[in-house]
Amino acid sequence: MPEQPYEPEGAIAGTGMGGAMDLGASEAATLERTPGGPEGTGPSGRPRSLWSDAWRDLRGNPVFLLSALVIVFLVFISLWPSAVASGSPLKCDLARAQDGAGPGAPFGYDGQGCNVYTRTVYGARTSVTVGVLATLGVSAVGSVLGALAGYFGGAWDSVLSRITDIFFAIPVVLGGLVLLSVVTSNTVWPVIGFMVLLGWPQISRIARGSVITAKQNDYVQAARALGASDSRILLRHIAPNAVAPVIVVATIALGTYIALEATLSYLGVGLKPPSVSWGIDISNASPYIRNAPHALLWPSAALAITVLAFIMLGDAIRDALDPKLR
Repeated sequence: MPEQPYEPEGAIAGTGMGGAMDLGASEAATLERTPGGPEGTGPSGRPRSLWSDAWRDLRGNPVFLLSALVIVFLVFISLWPSAVASGSPLKCDLARAQDGAGPGAPFGYDGQGCNVYTRTVYGARTSVTVGVLATLGVSAVGSVLGALAGYFGGAWDSVLSRITDIFFAIPVVLGGLVLLSVVTSNTVWPVIGFMVLLGWPQISRIARGSVITAKQNDYVQAARALGASDSRILLRHIAPNAVAPVIVVATIALGTYIALEATLSYLGVGLKPPSVSWGIDISNASPYIRNAPHALLWPSAALAITVLAFIMLGDAIRDALDPKLR
């Protein structure tokens, strides 16, 4: 049968229900030029990636926008605290101890006469620094070990799984009390090192499962059949498709590490004076909770908002990256 010539005015498009509908030339051309194209495609009909779909969903998610706004503000005051708070957080005046809000001190003064507002602002730097560095360290160590265990399997997987079980059996707070009680440094590095030491097993488990799932895909088998090396397969083919769950867990864990630092500092084994930390301020304000509740309220509120913002951010990213929730 001779092939019929294509006539734009009589263009036919399937309805997806066994029938067809007529499209005029203008409608057919519009469909071809539509940036989004049919569902699941991008410009020029190219399929959209998981990341582009996730970013599109995140931009319209009010939970993500609100949490991202809070986190951007926290990062800003962590980098430039003097832009929103004048004076030094270590400058105290006992004559103003437990005083309420006043000029230059909208949050009042604590039991040592320190400006609560200034210390709350400067405390964000410590919390964000500890949270970000601990998350990066945990993600790096856990991802590498988990990816190697999931990809190679065998004895390496068995040994790492048993080591992971041992670390999971260590209570985090109790481990911090034991390990950090012998540290005399006032820097954040011992606290970060402790979090990395006990935090990598969780990321390792997630990375291992993601790699095991990804290496079963056809494109990995094809790359192996074409002679690709193990390092190339891991870095170029498996890692980009297995990293999404790690990002979600790491984002949520970042808020957990901030809360853990405050807990350890409150117990006296984390950061120590003259370091400025929300945990230290909460600990110092606890004895004066009846006479000066404001000294306890503001650092506690800052800590709670920060942890909640990162947890909300992680939940939004999880929803955007999980195809089952679409």
